[in-house]
Order: sequence, then C-alpha cells, then structure tokens
Amino acid sequence: MDELFTYLRQFGYLDSRQQELIAAKAKRRTIAKGAYFAEAGKISTQIGYVTDGIFRVCYYDKLGDSFTRYFIYENRFIVDMNSFRDEIPSAEYIEAITDCQILTFSKDDFTQLSALIPEWHDIFVKITAYVLENKLKFTSNMLVQDAQKRYLNFLDHYPGLANRVPLNMLASYLGITPSSLSRIRKNIL
Repeated sequence: MDELFTYLRQFGYLDSRQQELIAAKAKRRTIAKGAYFAEAGKISTQIGYVTDGIFRVCYYDKLGDSFTRYFIYENRFIVDMNSFRDEIPSAEYIEAITDCQILTFSKDDFTQLSALIPEWHDIFVKITAYVLENKLKFTSNMLVQDAQKRYLNFLDHYPGLANRVPLNMLASYLGITPSSLSRIRKNIL
C-alpha cells in the first residue's frame, strides 16, 4: 500500500486520515497471466494500481491478430478511463502478460473517495495529464524513427521492460515483425 501512497503524493497531498480511507477501499487482487483486467465490449467497473507484474493494452483485428498499444507495469494505474468514467463499452483489452498483483477500486468506491477527499479528483486529473503527455511524447517520436531507433528509445524510456515482455508483443508495439526485432537485438549487442 505504501507504493500507492508514494505514487499519489507525487500529484497531491494526502493526510493520514485520507490515506486510511483509501486503504479501506482498496482490494488486493491477483490476475493470472493471460487473463483480462478489461475487455472490449464490456464496461470497465474497476480501476487498478499495479503492484507487481505487467499488462498490455491491445486490440484485435478481424483476423484475430493482436496489436499492442502500450504496456503498464508496476506503480502505474490501469483502466480504460473512458469506459470507467462514462460507463460505455471498452474499445480495447487490458491483458496480464505476467502474473500480476494489483490494488483495485470499484466505480462506487472511487466515487465515494471523490466525495470524501477533496483532492482525489485533482490528483487523478494530474495523473491523467502526466500519463497522456508521456504517451504523446513517446508515440510521436515513434512515427518518425526507423525500427532500430524505436527499439533503442523503448529501452531508454522503459529500462528493463524489454526483457520482461514477450518478443512478439514488443514487436507489435514497435510496429515491426518479431524477426526484425530479433535482428535489431543481435545488431546492438
């Protein structure tokens, strides 16, 4: 629970009473490798905080091929925010690619925390802005880079993550084939 409070305090102040309220609402949950935290077509009813493990946000084309949009790992929130906030079906999947441990908050608990903790809403506005800004910076750079530069930037931006995710998912995220990624890895070692 301490890692959650450390993360939240980066975006706003929480006193000990507020932290107790948050801890009382948080539920520990294990999600097995290959299971989904959120599924396309279903309404997201929980927001999670990853304490251990890696998820990927992905979608599937008509042929059943998956495409990785991004990865979520320790000390990050996982949620399809549009689905959670607006109670509309999700457009993507959030899949555990390792066995994961998370803290979850139901929609009702999240709403209650907003009512009880005045800073709660502002903290999440700041978290959302921070996450979107980082995603935009990283993805806009990917549009103009060759495959090797995209991989090197991934290594720089997400230290240690490349060795923890399957090669095919990383290749999908980078927009290249697994065999191209293997060649790039060999060339830079």
